[in-house]
Amino acid sequence: MEHKNDTSHKEELHAAGRTDEQYMRRAIELAMRGSGHVNPNPLVGAVIVRDGKVLGEGWHEEYGKLHAERNAIAHAKEAGYSLEGSTIYVTLEPCCHYGKTPPCTEAIIGEGITRVVVGSDDPNPLVSGKGFQILREHGISVVTHVLKEECDAINQVFFHYIRTGRPFVAMKYAMTLDGKIACHTGDSRWVTGEEARGHVQILRNHYKGIMVGIGTVLADDPMLNCRMEGGRNPVRIVCDDYLRIPAASRLVQTAKDQPLITACLPGADRETMKLLEEKGVIIWEIPEKNGRIDLSCLMEKLGENKIDGILLEGGGTLNESALQAGIVSRVYCYLAPKIFGGAEARTPVEGRGVSLASEAWQLQEIHMRRFGKDILLEYDITGEA
Repeated sequence: MEHKNDTSHKEELHAAGRTDEQYMRRAIELAMRGSGHVNPNPLVGAVIVRDGKVLGEGWHEEYGKLHAERNAIAHAKEAGYSLEGSTIYVTLEPCCHYGKTPPCTEAIIGEGITRVVVGSDDPNPLVSGKGFQILREHGISVVTHVLKEECDAINQVFFHYIRTGRPFVAMKYAMTLDGKIACHTGDSRWVTGEEARGHVQILRNHYKGIMVGIGTVLADDPMLNCRMEGGRNPVRIVCDDYLRIPAASRLVQTAKDQPLITACLPGADRETMKLLEEKGVIIWEIPEKNGRIDLSCLMEKLGENKIDGILLEGGGTLNESALQAGIVSRVYCYLAPKIFGGAEARTPVEGRGVSLASEAWQLQEIHMRRFGKDILLEYDITGEA
């Protein structure tokens, strides 16, 4: 629909002299600074410009605190700028409802900003087009979908969560060129080099939760924390059908400091459950499906508890179950220039697998990056087996 106070993107570029994309890229950079700190809210960045001069910048810094637009406005006002006649570049449609903070549309209108350039539409039903409508009704020029793909990409987790109510699940594993994640002895230290392992810490900071199976806990006694400077530890989730997690494990011993959810089947031993709960473990009894925890039900409960994204770092058994349950949206595969060999060596996805090549899970490549000698292959799952 055309609006009398809207200008085509091409015309706006010509009039501005400098590209909208330039400022939007800066807004994206700012948005990413909130990674790991705003879940389940979206990552949002904002830049305020007038006559080619940046007046203020901001991003959504922490869940429950001011949104990017209001932070950018506050930054500009602290520097003594009036915002009359300025343009604000925002990676996501400005909110128009009262939540933990007031609507950003009110702040934009109140400061006399006359042009709003936006990257992504907000799928949240409380916003979804209403933010644009309110701005236009107040005579503000609105330009949408500037660097839309890039802006959408930084909020895949949020978009999935707001549309489905379930966390976005990303399966991560590191394997050798012959497809092994560990030797036949179980040893896996280390498949990849230090640079690739450092990137994993960035992922652990980005995703609200990290999930493994009990097999990984028993074999590796992991901490599942984030070792990135300034990072945020994820909520740890263990799929443990029969509640076998050792009370002496590092996960249980640190449960009061870093949240630990253990999902088990109904009917778990009450004494074991009581002991673990006394140590701070949160225990959820999840219905059974095919003899194991129903991962679909687990995702529903995690979503209800505002866990919007999960990094799946389980072994081959849990990975296979997750794929079969259809909960995986993304795959991070770190490929190391090594060969372990051995028919008994562990692979990223165990189980029987598909019966025919035509039944394989279909993936679409997003990125390929190099970390030292290792390669990260990043894919979205586009079709189920």
